[in-house]
Amino acid sequence: MNVTAPPRATKREWIGLAVLALPSMLVTMDLTLLHLAVPHLGADLDPSSSQLLWITDIYGFLIAGFLVTMGTVGDRVGRRRLLLGGATVFGIASILTAYAQSPEMLIVTRALLGIAGACLAPSTLSLIRNMFPSPQQRTTAVTVWSTSFMLGGALGPVVGGVLLEHFWWGSVFLLAVPIMVLLLVLGPVLLPEYRNPEADKVDLVSAVLSMISVLSLIYGLKEVAKHGFQPVPTVMILLGLAVGFVFVRRQRVLAHPLLDMALFRNRAFSASLTTLLLTVMFLMGVQFVVAQFLQSVLGLSPMQAGLWMLPAVVGGMVAALAASGIVSKVRTAYVFGAGMVVAAVGFGLLTQVEAASGPGIVVTASILMFAGLAPVSALGIDMIVGAAPPDRAGPAAAISETANEFGGALGIAVVGSIVNAVYQSRMTGEVPASAPASAGDTLAGALQAAERLPGQAGDALAEAARSAFAHGLQMNALVATPLILLTATVVTVVLRNVRPAEQAEEDAAGPAEETKDVAPSSL
Repeated sequence: MNVTAPPRATKREWIGLAVLALPSMLVTMDLTLLHLAVPHLGADLDPSSSQLLWITDIYGFLIAGFLVTMGTVGDRVGRRRLLLGGATVFGIASILTAYAQSPEMLIVTRALLGIAGACLAPSTLSLIRNMFPSPQQRTTAVTVWSTSFMLGGALGPVVGGVLLEHFWWGSVFLLAVPIMVLLLVLGPVLLPEYRNPEADKVDLVSAVLSMISVLSLIYGLKEVAKHGFQPVPTVMILLGLAVGFVFVRRQRVLAHPLLDMALFRNRAFSASLTTLLLTVMFLMGVQFVVAQFLQSVLGLSPMQAGLWMLPAVVGGMVAALAASGIVSKVRTAYVFGAGMVVAAVGFGLLTQVEAASGPGIVVTASILMFAGLAPVSALGIDMIVGAAPPDRAGPAAAISETANEFGGALGIAVVGSIVNAVYQSRMTGEVPASAPASAGDTLAGALQAAERLPGQAGDALAEAARSAFAHGLQMNALVATPLILLTATVVTVVLRNVRPAEQAEEDAAGPAEETKDVAPSSL
């Protein structure tokens, strides 16, 4: 039996995609903006070290914790309604954050931003699933959406640095307000509404279990990256795994689960999810240490470091958009494999980095890594969402976003641990007796200690610390290069039977002569 081809998106949907890309870009930009503002708000609000930790981390924690729940809620109450509600809260919370009068108020407003951000990300992606039913167009749309996140992360330090040079620290958070107003004005006109008419009430027990599991794991991984495998982060990771096991068991017995575990039986879904997790882990991990190298080893400001990283982000965006066209003719597995090989060349180049080598090698390596891994990330997200039925696009989008969060935290934890271990080993015997022990633990501690040491002693300590950190970056690249080549091989083999989107669409439509014309979807 022949079926008609999916309707193709019109100009209206493509304009709607631009509207959806803006809040997506802002969600990641808001993470980097706070890091730039910390010294300024610290002088103004005088938070304690514990309060400063919560101010820094609460936003990302709550985004990760609420993603799965909000992805399911959107299918029940309406994806556009959840998006616009999240935009309203995000805009209001941004104003309150900009004018926070105390550390406690700032923690609460950042928490609200995190919950609102969890409404935005899965809603935008699941709406794209409805707006672009044609597989080939959807691939391009998801790629544009995915690259908006990368652009937000790169523009954050640049835009934030400019604002902080001329205005107070709260100005960086007011960037969100006009974007959210634009979304609230254009969203009802350009974006479709979708809700699952057969959806049941959200299982609150599952929602709580999901949040506890994700928050425990993310917190534990972030703490491991900072302090190593101490008792508290290790216990939190084990708690997250245990609660996650209970969550999965509960989903399997519920008539209307918060997360349909049947999605994971789809080979394309599971393989793409694993690939996305590993890709983000490699990308975020190395981006984390490269940013430190540019600022702490080469002495660049956050804004200068952001400008040096822009070529890599632009290269990744161009490569991702090119891959979205190539994948319509070439099997996705081969595009994934080729991208990872290109990234492996970039990792290999990082093995040649020295403390005195300047930004050239690092930036070139970053361009290759972004150009190789950005297409894998974007196409992986597209395969995850495309593998799910339209009525389960919300949970599928939330899972892909949660994989991004886990991949980022895991990458930073693993890469940070490798670099720190190498750094501490290299610094053995290099720290003067008059310097604090922290100089042998972290690069930041060594540079602070070097400023207080007189004459050549301080210069020698700083030089040794920068060299040790660069060596840690080399060793990390040496470990990552064969691993990413192995991943490329496995992914190519596992996904080799997944057909190009265009061919799958033609097969679904049947013979060309029997395919009926379908009018563009109207909103």
